[in-house]
Formats: sequence, C-alpha cells, structure tokens
Amino acid sequence: MKKLKMGIIGVGGIAQERHIPAYLQFRDKVEIEAVHDVNHMRAKEVADRFDIPYVFKEYRDLLKKVDAVTICTPNKFHAEITLDALYAGVHVLCEKPMAITIKQCEEMIQASKGTGKILSIGYHYRFTESAQLAHNVAPGLIGDPLVTRVRALRRRKVPSWGVFTNKDLQGGGSLIDFGCHFLDLALWILNNPDPYEVIGKTYNRLSKQPNQPNEWGTFDNENFQVDDHVSAYITFKDHSSMLFECSWAANIKEDVKHISISGANGGLNVFPYESYQVKDGEYYTEERNIGIDQEEAGVLQAKNFIESCLGEAELINKPEQALIVTRIISAIYKSCEDGTSVKIDGINHD
Repeated sequence: MKKLKMGIIGVGGIAQERHIPAYLQFRDKVEIEAVHDVNHMRAKEVADRFDIPYVFKEYRDLLKKVDAVTICTPNKFHAEITLDALYAGVHVLCEKPMAITIKQCEEMIQASKGTGKILSIGYHYRFTESAQLAHNVAPGLIGDPLVTRVRALRRRKVPSWGVFTNKDLQGGGSLIDFGCHFLDLALWILNNPDPYEVIGKTYNRLSKQPNQPNEWGTFDNENFQVDDHVSAYITFKDHSSMLFECSWAANIKEDVKHISISGANGGLNVFPYESYQVKDGEYYTEERNIGIDQEEAGVLQAKNFIESCLGEAELINKPEQALIVTRIISAIYKSCEDGTSVKIDGINHD
C-alpha cells in the first residue's frame, strides 16, 4: 500500500508535542518526509530528533516532495501557505484557527474545492471521547437546542513562548488561541447552526498589570497586545443562543472547561459527560466517567486526516465548519470595537 508522504511546516511546540508523535503511530500509512521552519537550525534539530530525511529552507521546495502537509506556523501565515500547498496538489492539515480573516478562509475553501485536495483544521477537541459521545447523541437527546453555555477559562496561563501575544502575527489572544476550540466543539455538537448576531467584549487589563503570577512563564506585560479575557452572547437563526466566555487570565478560583446544552427534550454536559431528561414525570441523569485525553485526541485527529487523504475515511474537521468559527470570532472582535451588536451576515470579510 502506498504511504502518504507528510511534510511539517513550522516545528514549534505543537508540531513536536502533538502532530509528529501522532503521525509516528501510523508508520504503516504515513512517512514524515520533510520539515521546514523559519528557524533553520531548529528544523534541523527536529529532523535529527525524529529521524526525518529532509530539511528545507523554503517551504515551497518542501511542497514538491510530499503528498500532504501539516501547518503549524503563526496564524498570519496559515492562509498563504495553505493556498500554496493546495495549488501545488498537496493535502493540508492547518492548525487552528483556520485563518485570521473570513476572506482568507473562503479562499482556502475555494482552493480545496478547486484542486480536489483535502483541507482540515486542527480542532482536536472533537476527537475526545466525551465530545464524540455528545455529538452522536445530541440530536436525539436534546431535541431543538435552546441555550448553550461555553466556558474555556484559565486563571493565569498566558503563553509566554513563541508569538502568542503578538497581535500582528496571531490576530488575537485567548479567543483565537484557546476559546476557539470550545466554540468549534459546541457548534459541532449543535450540528453547526447558522449564527445570526453577536455582542462581545474583550479585555486585557490583567496581563498588562506588573507583577502578575503566570503558570506558563514570564512575558512582557508592557507590550501585551492581545485579549486575555473575552465574553460574548451569540444568537442563531434557529432562535437558540450561546453564552460564551474564555480567558488566559481571569480572577477565578480555577481553570474551567465547560460546554453544556439545554434543549426542548433534554440536556447534556460534555466535560464530564452527563445527560439530563425528564421521563414519566421523574428526573433522569446519566453520567459517564470520561476524561479529556488530548494526546489521544491528537492521535485520532492524525488518523482521520491520513485516512481521508488516502480515501479511506470521511474528513471530520471540515473547513466550511471552521469558517463559521472564524466568522463568529470576527464578529466578537468587531462588536467590541464598535461597542454594539453585530449581525454575522453584515461583517466585512477582510
């Protein structure tokens, strides 16, 4: 059987800790053929560490050597590299977020459709066991969704490495980096409803203050450029609503990962998985002892991408769904900037 030849573009932490180890578990189906990074020495070190044959100084040269790539660069470069790869006839798994602007996402989707090449986005929480169960049972369990609650909160975990706090390179902070995962997951469980209107607020007062504790190292608070705490109220065309909040830094007791949905027929909680119904006039609750195994989720994401490229499976992380996430993120930032609610259909795609 022909193996998929994989390239890695950007060899920072997410590549070394999630994607490369995951691909190495499927040696019968994929070979990591080449790597590229703007830091060429780091690329060589990673290639040596994982026994990867080729290191390229230019990512366009790498594209000539592989069947698929995994893009792990700063967000600003996601669209450009994805487009170059797709038009070179190469499948793409791009780390989240899909891109910084709606227009870029739409161009990526158009390129994927035009070339017939797979485009997937790295929203790996979909592959956690709780999320898979919730997605499978939600339609029959909850009936029409009414209210969804999403909380992706960290007390003091601002990423101090890389370019996470650089607005030009990343496009945002806690929302575009962390909150996007749980926004995507909630939308997927809800079967991707069409968003209608958003009102949002972004904050970064805590991370601009001096002498703040941070579990993920020291960062430059004086030049902190992005959001560290975000809240939003999102309505959908099916008349359901979502209460959303995310943070890197917030004055709360502890970190929180929460998604719950209340529907006309029942409700569910994702982390940990629970379901709630009324049967014969009595309350009924089901509980499952399922944790959040991000390593396993990363492996399953890699498996789905590999098998989709080989024509053996249906892609789970579809780019059209990731576009909806970016549309809502853009609306939250726009709403805060304008100080008013924003209708999704009226957002400038640039």
